[in-house]
Amino acid sequence: VLADEINRAPPRSQSALLEAMEEHQVSMEGHTYELPNPFFVIATQNPREQLGTFALPESQLDRFHMCIQMGYPDEEAERQLLSVGKRRKSVSDIEPCLSAESVLALQGQVEEVHVSEPLLDYLQQVLKFTRNSQRFEVGLSPRAGLALRQCAQAWAYVHGRDHVLPEDVQQVLPHVVGHRLASVGDGFGGDSSIQAQLSCIAIP
Repeated sequence: VLADEINRAPPRSQSALLEAMEEHQVSMEGHTYELPNPFFVIATQNPREQLGTFALPESQLDRFHMCIQMGYPDEEAERQLLSVGKRRKSVSDIEPCLSAESVLALQGQVEEVHVSEPLLDYLQQVLKFTRNSQRFEVGLSPRAGLALRQCAQAWAYVHGRDHVLPEDVQQVLPHVVGHRLASVGDGFGGDSSIQAQLSCIAIP
């Protein structure tokens, strides 16, 4: 599901996604409907300072594995966009590059990437630091820890390794925790500020 400009939807509409994102099912009028597998939600949002936006609740933010800043397209991509003509037609011409079965197989391979005990200790130290620190309004949840481990496994996998390194955690860390951690008095911090604050944690 692609939720475009999700923070322009009112809170009630946003909350309707929570069950789907967490349980992979939806309930309506006493009936529960299983969602297809694989299933995931991708969403875009407008800058928070724009009019007509609603802040996403913490419970929903925590269900998004990562938050990635897209920025503007590079010159070549922008040129292609300007040259296409009818944008909607170009979207309909896109061909799938993976089947659902292939996605599930890849997900299974990512789960097999080894995470050592020292790496798990490191992940727990990250969680503990955010919960005990006075720099953040609320610490990271267990769900955030799972997302951090899974994204580090995926990063290691796409780089051809069968085990997770501390560097893998460092690479995904800002994108996994940046939308979950609010610095006291400053709101949600940027990638660099989050990484700087967590840099004091010893790396195995």
